[in-house]
Amino acid sequence: MYKYDEYDHRIVRERAAQFRDQTRRFLAGELGGEEFKPLRLQNGLYIQRYAPMLRVAVPYGMLSSAQLRKLAAISRTYDRGYAHISTRQNVQYNWPELSRVPDILDELAEVEMHAIQTSGNCIRNITVDQFAGIAPDETVDPRPLAEIVRQCSTFHPEFALLPRKFKIAMTGAREDRAVLQMHDVGLELYRAADGEVLIKVWVGGGLGRTPILGSVLHEALPWRHVLTYIEAIVRVYNLHGRRDNSYKARIKILVKALGIEEFKRQVEAEWVFLKDGPNTITQAELDRVAAHFTLPSYEKLADQNADFEAKLAAERGFANWVKRNVHTHKQPGYRSVTLSLKPTGTAPGDITAGQFEKVADLADRFSYGEIRSTHEQNLLLSDVRVADLYTLWQEARAAGLATPNIGLITDIICCPGGDFCDLANAKSIPVARSIQEVFDDLDYQHDIGDIELNISGCMNSCGHHHVGHIGVLGVDKDGSEWYQVSIGGKQGNDASLGSVIGPSFAQDEVAGVVKRLIDVYLESRSPEERFIDVVRRIGIEPFKTRVYADRQPGKQQKEASNV
Repeated sequence: MYKYDEYDHRIVRERAAQFRDQTRRFLAGELGGEEFKPLRLQNGLYIQRYAPMLRVAVPYGMLSSAQLRKLAAISRTYDRGYAHISTRQNVQYNWPELSRVPDILDELAEVEMHAIQTSGNCIRNITVDQFAGIAPDETVDPRPLAEIVRQCSTFHPEFALLPRKFKIAMTGAREDRAVLQMHDVGLELYRAADGEVLIKVWVGGGLGRTPILGSVLHEALPWRHVLTYIEAIVRVYNLHGRRDNSYKARIKILVKALGIEEFKRQVEAEWVFLKDGPNTITQAELDRVAAHFTLPSYEKLADQNADFEAKLAAERGFANWVKRNVHTHKQPGYRSVTLSLKPTGTAPGDITAGQFEKVADLADRFSYGEIRSTHEQNLLLSDVRVADLYTLWQEARAAGLATPNIGLITDIICCPGGDFCDLANAKSIPVARSIQEVFDDLDYQHDIGDIELNISGCMNSCGHHHVGHIGVLGVDKDGSEWYQVSIGGKQGNDASLGSVIGPSFAQDEVAGVVKRLIDVYLESRSPEERFIDVVRRIGIEPFKTRVYADRQPGKQQKEASNV
């Protein structure tokens, strides 16, 4: 992973010192709330429903064991002993005191971390495929270019005061696990027949109030021009993006208004002034940054291990965990392992200080000290020997980190919702827990198979409900919390947006609604069909009919009166 040089260290420490003085002046009454707002947002600090929330940047999801231990110490000292992994691979603290946030930033700087540009109208944390560098289907490791884009976009004046937030994702694998089409800019790296690295550029994706999947802007951009091309995109966005209406300010609205061909024409016109300029990346610069992402000193191992196979056959719990939480690897004799942060009864994505420390220990012993946060709000050990999987499973299970549910219905993506967020219309965490309880039987979950269930507490879609096979959205109706359900969304190469099945539901109905949706799927599926396959084959009507036929008349009447 990338290591700070002297300039990085200086910039981060100076930024922390600046914010300490800004916070002091605000608390002393020398700065007003509106003056302080952009300053705190530039440092990842939100004012939530009950307390501030600090969002810590985790570029492309990579963490060291030392960083995890620091995150654990911060959660104990300045928060309530836990933190939250977000869908953009960042770490969030929900209860810090405002006066102590500068102390947190100082401590983060000690381990080469910060909260810069994790909020505000700027280019946010760059995200990549969680299996970058180790996925068997990967043709190009995106992390070196992601780091170059991160460095260029940090404090870049062209990117500092955009009409709205701006999110970039990258992948170099055949299967899109970075959800490129729901980002402002998605970069798909691949190799041409001659081996040259090219980039398929997607633009104008986003969820929220107006969900739109991105459009292809460039089919084969040479990698050297990625910075200049992004700058050309942002120039057009800065010129025409709405600043009078935050709901219509994202680049997706501009792309849709202009049309992709006109947007491309304007980008190409701007690019004329940038292409082959000083921000064109040289091979030497790429090599310099790529040197930070060298592979560990892997042992030469056979991909099969007799003891491992024997334990698989002897212990069903271990076999279930391997099936769901253990993933193939480029290197023979190694696997990557997802540590689940989704046991029943826990808010999805939450992790305690003790678990942070345990994961750090496991990473040092089994994964060359490296950990990754994932888009699905879990943690990943990237390089585990097959021979160590059984011991790792035992220790992870004892720490509550080995629930064998990755990709199953209780592996829920969920925003913090109304329990924390000031923007939320409804609570998300209680809904997630009620669904977890209904589907707590692991045999039942494994029979259902692969399914993505996403929950958002408001239209901002931090839980990405639009692209869940089943999506749940919290809505406000006359001061009451209700939940809209959609089906048919999907991330990946064949991404799609879900369709709302009908009128919304009370909180205590949602788990039952999900159960009835699953019942229709189980009755309708053919062998090997997933939930999303059945929805695409038979449409939403059979699901809708079952859900509303079984609904209690009293609640249906009450809901109708609130529409």
